[in-house]
Amino acid sequence: MKGRLVPCLFSLFLVAAGGQDVASFEKHVTVKKLDNGLTVIVMEHPEAPVFSFFTHVDAGSTQDPLNRTGLAHMMEHMAFKGTATIGTKDYAAEKTALENVEKAYAAYNYERHKEFGRDEQKVKQLEKAWRDAIAAAQQYVIVNQFGQVVEANGGEGMNAFTNDDETGYHYSMPANRFELWAYLESERFLHPVMREFYKERNVVMEERRMRVDNYPIGRLVEQFTAEAFSAHEYHRPTVGWSSDIDNLSATDAEQFFHQYYVPSNMVVAVVGDVKAADVMPIVEKYFGRLPRGPKPEEITTQEPPQNSVRQVVLHDLSQPIYLEGYHRPSYRDSDDAVYDAITDLMSSGRTSRLYRSLVRDKKIASFSAGFSGLPGVKYPHLFAFFGVPLPGHKPQEIADAIHAEIERLKSEEVSDEELKMVKTRAKANLLRGLADNSGLAQQLAVEQARYGDWRELFGEVDRIEKVSKADIRRVANKTFLESNRTVGVIETKAPPGTVVQGGAQ
Repeated sequence: MKGRLVPCLFSLFLVAAGGQDVASFEKHVTVKKLDNGLTVIVMEHPEAPVFSFFTHVDAGSTQDPLNRTGLAHMMEHMAFKGTATIGTKDYAAEKTALENVEKAYAAYNYERHKEFGRDEQKVKQLEKAWRDAIAAAQQYVIVNQFGQVVEANGGEGMNAFTNDDETGYHYSMPANRFELWAYLESERFLHPVMREFYKERNVVMEERRMRVDNYPIGRLVEQFTAEAFSAHEYHRPTVGWSSDIDNLSATDAEQFFHQYYVPSNMVVAVVGDVKAADVMPIVEKYFGRLPRGPKPEEITTQEPPQNSVRQVVLHDLSQPIYLEGYHRPSYRDSDDAVYDAITDLMSSGRTSRLYRSLVRDKKIASFSAGFSGLPGVKYPHLFAFFGVPLPGHKPQEIADAIHAEIERLKSEEVSDEELKMVKTRAKANLLRGLADNSGLAQQLAVEQARYGDWRELFGEVDRIEKVSKADIRRVANKTFLESNRTVGVIETKAPPGTVVQGGAQ
């Protein structure tokens, strides 16, 4: 099967790319490492006179310093605040004003955190001085000028994201604005300005309130992850702990930027109506200005083996939820494709095992799935299962039904038809992911960053093609053990005044 389907996959995609075979497809992709260490990928995909880019920075919340959780996420919020020439009325004056903000904040932060001898009146005075310094710096800001320049030149979809493993930046522009894009995007990294930092810090704090503190599922996932990872940095929330966010400074952000936002730790992918011979010199001209720096050392704490069930139970006025996870190796593990196959088998659509069992047949859940990647994939992480009980059903019913399906994986071979569909869907999913310039740019950059070769994007499908029935049973028996299980549950709490057996609640 592999001999027929994989070339077919390539040929389908090559039609869209304008090529005729694998060799001609590769001619559409040019990869170059600049002298400063930056990796650049250019893919010629001339379907419309536009291009998309994706800048991948190999730093996520796992890289947050101790007591500074949320710092990687702050980089995302500072991404499009401008540079020394964009977003300011007078950068020389603004630079001095921003330095004054940091001095005032350092004095205020030191005084307010004194354990002994804190002078509350002095704290108020220092806080006022800090806020006055912020106001003085704000007068030089041209709000959102960077975004306005992008939009005025036809740019669309300007956005960024942060997760545990990485940070990404992306938007699209007309092909005739390529040099402007190269200037804008490189200038952000060459002359970063932590403009309106404390304003954005407030935005992040509000984001945390909305997505975690006041959102039961957000609280469950945060506490579940912290319970599952006692040592590895995956126990840190990407948005940051509240007390850490409240202490972050623009000085902290600058230090993080200079450590991780170096060319050797970045990949830039461009896909669209561009010719590598024409645009690569432009990329070198602008991105080559970025100063060389060593790739940050990859050090994380190794999570010790788990040897007993761990559990988190939240009592909340909300929908009940059941969640459980099992430690598994990172994406580089030789069995990674087997986990992908199990994900598809358990969760892909109405024919998946969990849907048929919990939703269709038992009618105890509105939704159920199993998947890898919680909370990331770069380091050893979790394969998770979850289910949402229907009214009248309890989380324990979901747990029992999920465990029954896990036992089937461990004791019975999957059918030929199931395995065939898993492999067919893997190919279809890849093609869907390559349907537009933006998706292509992101996937090429991520694969290049993770494997050092964008071709691994297709290698993933090839590896799933090799997965056997025996592999699925073997990995299920190795991973889905009670002693390797962490459980997270939301149990619905009765509203105040509800009458229950025995009297009023």
